[in-house]
Amino acid sequence: MPTLNLGILAHVDAGKTTLTERLLYDAGVIDALGSVDAGSTHTDFLPLERQRGITIKSAVVSFELGDTTVNLIDTPGHPDFIAEVERALAVLDGVVLVVSAVEGVQPQTRILMRALQRLRVPTIIFVNKTDRRGARHDEVLAELASRLGAQDLPTFFGSALTGAGVGALTAAIPRLLPPATHSDADALSAVVFKIDRGRAGERVCYVRIFGGRLEVRQRVDVAERGSAKVTRVEVFSHGATIRRDRAVAGQIAKVWGLSHLQVGDAIGDAPADPVQAQFGPPTLEAVVVPSDPADRGRLGAALRELADQDPLINVRYDDECHELSVWLYGEVQKEVIEATLASEYGVDVSFGDTSTVYVERPVGTGEALELLQDDWNPTSATIGFRVEPLPPGTGVEFCLDVDGRTIPTYIYKTADNFVASITEYVRMAFREGLRGWEVTDCLVTMTRCGYYIGDGPTKPTRPTARTTAADFKNLTPLVVMKALDGAGTVVCGPMMRVRVEAPAPDAGAVIAALTRLGGSAGGHTVDREDAVIEGMLPAGEVQAMRRALTQLTGGEGVVETAFAGYEPVHGRPPTRPRTTANPLNRKSYFLATFRHRPPRDYRS
Repeated sequence: MPTLNLGILAHVDAGKTTLTERLLYDAGVIDALGSVDAGSTHTDFLPLERQRGITIKSAVVSFELGDTTVNLIDTPGHPDFIAEVERALAVLDGVVLVVSAVEGVQPQTRILMRALQRLRVPTIIFVNKTDRRGARHDEVLAELASRLGAQDLPTFFGSALTGAGVGALTAAIPRLLPPATHSDADALSAVVFKIDRGRAGERVCYVRIFGGRLEVRQRVDVAERGSAKVTRVEVFSHGATIRRDRAVAGQIAKVWGLSHLQVGDAIGDAPADPVQAQFGPPTLEAVVVPSDPADRGRLGAALRELADQDPLINVRYDDECHELSVWLYGEVQKEVIEATLASEYGVDVSFGDTSTVYVERPVGTGEALELLQDDWNPTSATIGFRVEPLPPGTGVEFCLDVDGRTIPTYIYKTADNFVASITEYVRMAFREGLRGWEVTDCLVTMTRCGYYIGDGPTKPTRPTARTTAADFKNLTPLVVMKALDGAGTVVCGPMMRVRVEAPAPDAGAVIAALTRLGGSAGGHTVDREDAVIEGMLPAGEVQAMRRALTQLTGGEGVVETAFAGYEPVHGRPPTRPRTTANPLNRKSYFLATFRHRPPRDYRS
């Protein structure tokens, strides 16, 4: 039976979870419709989701539609949990985008539609809540065309609550959103898109299989993480999961035994056309403080476990200040983390003020070299690096420019494995740049490489131990940071592209507020009643802009934002303390990394 992995996406409160309930009820998976308000829905299973009436984590549930098995993935609608949506996009064959017939096209609707169009994901639009007072038909159709560019999609109107129009939608799904074709005979290709904890606290991976099969007792390879043995497999079937010996191409499975994997990891061969990041990274950070100082250790462990399930939480520990901090998309996410720590881990916390997360970019080219035979090099390796800037949005790229005979393949087996490992070492070192922020948009080139095994290509002038992987791992930060220091960096802040809709008489005041908060208006249109203002705004000022807009327009204004990259900070650049030993301070780095004082003639 073919499998269709179907996503339900929407702006918060458009009714996607209610639509999920209706689809499950009509398919005979559940006996009664759950209610979001009553906290009784099938897919919002977390206590916090039921209390708040919002979806926080993506949920998977299966039903049969004719001769097709549908894995239905209900995703969050609130923008603070956009990372959950992004991970779901990597595994979907098609999408039902839900739009409210009352509110029409909302900010999150536009953001989601742009991502779906970029990825060319087959999409059906369901205009929900046609039974509500204020529901509009022709106006919403016009908005779908003008604001979403969706005039060419086959659109359905109805009510998930009453069931009106849902039958026509379900009849169209197999025809308009056909399952992707896969072969069990292909090499294994799968992606981890979600991680949960089992009843005993064990890690359970949600895996979409694009090719081949995944079997119990099978040992699988994961790039940069080694191999692992599958101990249990469950597949989704008619509202539940069933234990199986294997999961095959096209299916989504819950997999046990992959304890070291993280969200986004590819199992076996990477998908032929992997989904790239569609939404911006978290731009906010806040310190988390336990109410009881004795809970600091438990808090750290709990946050690390949450980060395993959501890599974008990004927990940082400041040794000097003894502070834990996490990255955030917004204030609602902060409240959810606080409630989760209390309810699931028994740790009461408070958050400090939210601050902006910056990045650093190289502004020039820098080179550095550490030679194995030098007395002040505590490792048995030679490494040279060059760091140079790349265009904004590129990220960190790495390449080799060395003689292949100088690569220690006896350690890393192949040159590709060596490149993958050094790339990981470089990225770990660049998590904290010259001013404490993550370094991005640069090319790192390895210009020298050497090792010693007794008769290797590098001949040391002093007694030297046999080179190990630890030598390259420990020396890389020291060399690459010295090269970065030579290149210099500029601190850049996150910027948001904003689109403000407001009553026409308030347009001037809105533009003034945008400018006052450090933004700029790129253009605006005004008709008799309404104004649309577009521009740029520092990410840290978005909440202030929302508050100002409410005051200026009496609550009638709406602001839509989208991540627009990073721009250099004017004036004195912000800094933050490092959480690890600074490789540019050789003495402290030697003490922290090698557990001994540097040689007497070390170079500072």
